[in-house]
Amino acid sequence: METAVAVVSQETHPISTDADVVRVRQSVRNLAIAAKLSLVDQTKLVTAASELARNTLVYGGGGHVTVEVITAGVRRGVRAAFADEGPGITDVDLALTDGWTSGTGMGLGLSGARRLVDDFELRSDPGSGTFVRVVKWTR
Repeated sequence: METAVAVVSQETHPISTDADVVRVRQSVRNLAIAAKLSLVDQTKLVTAASELARNTLVYGGGGHVTVEVITAGVRRGVRAAFADEGPGITDVDLALTDGWTSGTGMGLGLSGARRLVDDFELRSDPGSGTFVRVVKWTR
């Protein structure tokens, strides 16, 4: 049986400008510190969140992120959920392929962001936007 997840704190931020991407990184870093993630795990989560925020802005035309400190039993973590109402991802499997790039991003891509976190969920349908949720747990 899976342990229920409780939200300890939550912040929601719009993503519509480059400055918003910077704010998202700062928010994720601050909540990762509050959750007592190690410096290495903070860096991994912030890197993944930066890529996902940039994707939300560039490919999704903007959207928002909800960042939460969560607990599940004795585990603590940070969860970030990115959503946009952009064109969606036509081929999710291709977008998650290592080395695939649209040619304009950081080169990390969705597959790189997925490798940096413990839990990764992506939902996207052409014409209806994209939703990506990531979680990094304390060790």
